[in-house]
Amino acid sequence: MTELSHLDDQGRARMVDVSAKEETERTATAEAFVAMTAATTEAVFAGTLPKGDALALVRVAAITGAKRTPDLIPLCHPLPLTAVVAEVERTPEGARIIVTTKTVGRTGVEMEAITGAALGAVTLYDMIKGLDRGAEIGPVRLLSKRGGKSGEWTR
Repeated sequence: MTELSHLDDQGRARMVDVSAKEETERTATAEAFVAMTAATTEAVFAGTLPKGDALALVRVAAITGAKRTPDLIPLCHPLPLTAVVAEVERTPEGARIIVTTKTVGRTGVEMEAITGAALGAVTLYDMIKGLDRGAEIGPVRLLSKRGGKSGEWTR
């Protein structure tokens, strides 16, 4: 890599100027996992947690996280998100949070998808920590992105 785009010519951090880039439809999907005991998993998906409906709260937290990404990640551009979809699936180890973000803009929405998935996972941990302090978050990762100069990418 000959040039780091988030550094100016003196090596100082900067927000990249994307004004010359073409606006295109962009999407990204990310996932985060929360590993927990079988009893905790059952309580999450049965809706019997002492704190309430974890699944609904995790979806709302993931959407909120995607929307607040530029407030949390210093060099992210604020983007007009056109859609955020958050889902929670049961896995043999616990739960998987999947977030898909969309926009029409000059830069991608990968960070919004990743942030949404991560915040959904942290929220789920908060909901279950009274039952299962040993629960683990991870991995959190990008699954796919589409749009812009680099086109499509899939894990």
